[in-house]
Amino acid sequence: MAVASDPSEELVALAAEAYVYGYPLVFDLSTAEDFMQVGVGPLAPTPFNHFAHPDRSADPGTPCASGVDDTLCSVAQLDLSGGPIRLHVPDTGGAYYVLQFVDTWTNNFAYVGRRATGTDEGDWLVVPPGWAGSEPAGVRGVIDAPTSVVSVVGRIACDGPDDVERVRALQKQLTLTHLEPGTHRTGLPAPDNDVPEQLRFFEQLRVWMADFPPAAADCAYQDRFQPLGLLEEGPSPYVSADPVLVRALVEGMERGRARVAEAGRPGAVDGGRWVMDPHLFDYNLDRFGVGTIDSPEWKMADREASYLVRAVAARVAPWGTHGYEAVFAHTSHDADGRRLNGAHSYVLRFEQPPPVGAFWSLTMYDAPDGRLVENPARRYAIGDRTPGLVRADDGSLTVHLGKDRPADPAAAANWLPAPDGDFRPVLRLYTPGRAVLDGSYRIPAVERG
Repeated sequence: MAVASDPSEELVALAAEAYVYGYPLVFDLSTAEDFMQVGVGPLAPTPFNHFAHPDRSADPGTPCASGVDDTLCSVAQLDLSGGPIRLHVPDTGGAYYVLQFVDTWTNNFAYVGRRATGTDEGDWLVVPPGWAGSEPAGVRGVIDAPTSVVSVVGRIACDGPDDVERVRALQKQLTLTHLEPGTHRTGLPAPDNDVPEQLRFFEQLRVWMADFPPAAADCAYQDRFQPLGLLEEGPSPYVSADPVLVRALVEGMERGRARVAEAGRPGAVDGGRWVMDPHLFDYNLDRFGVGTIDSPEWKMADREASYLVRAVAARVAPWGTHGYEAVFAHTSHDADGRRLNGAHSYVLRFEQPPPVGAFWSLTMYDAPDGRLVENPARRYAIGDRTPGLVRADDGSLTVHLGKDRPADPAAAANWLPAPDGDFRPVLRLYTPGRAVLDGSYRIPAVERG
């Protein structure tokens, strides 16, 4: 197709909309490819329909996204094009775990785990879109996948280095088997390699949008992208695209990228207030399966506005869960609005423990890199499962944050080591209580000692 004049504002704006709309799909499948081809962080490259487990626990230098000291992760990329997959989960004996199911558009559409389905051993059947087979005997239920490729993100609670072997034994019992013989692909649909690099994003979006269609309402929305060539089938329209279209796509992508970055930038907050958003993943409006909550409280009211929220979530908190499964909060400033820095010592006093149904933990990261930091105590997180914590007579708990170990034994027992420079603690609340979700619970500010 050809565009006969310089790109109009309307065409550039449309390309920006397409970038915002399609960024989560391209991010998700690009990440899935990385998992399978080169590995991600501590996870080695792993083919479709196999779980990848870390070859080590989180250690200094591990980034925030995978540097979590309170859980060990397991990730699998499922290909359902050859038919259903049978998932086996172990009995965790009441210990917290969750398997989060994410479609290619980054919608969390199912959960298996303590909150959602309990901790008993059992099998689940994950089926592709439109599957009309018979449920086999012995499975606890069927998980209907909205897309034929699915990411499964698992987290199993770990009580520290001494608990790693127990968790690894459970990870080995997470298995995936084909229900019936079939042809399963070994990779994703490939974009045309002859497309110029500056248009690769739109070529990936075009190919993957066709292979992994979204919900019907979103399909109707994406029809607007016809003038951009995104709905064309067969040979890529971007190999020898009209220069005017190329300029519109490139400018639109830059504008869309800036829009997502701006929307994801934290706004001004009161001194010491923790930043969290229990509703960041409420953009899933159509796809609710096992373990999800299908209610207006957990759905954005404006579908078009949800596309920007979805892009922001993919950029700043990839593969995060709904707020009712877990909420993460962070802060970089003390109660007086001063940046947290290892040159000072601080206290975080919980009058009452954070209201959670599972557990809570506080992890220390450096700033701005967001990595776990080496320390003589080899302690990277502290929480309600940390042995030896000292509570006051009134039941309150004071956590001490700082570079140096406190001299007082009680304070040292509650010490979370900080780096030399700026730092950012992250508070993770697993199965948060109602007070967290409705905002009536306020995390106390960090006070400079």
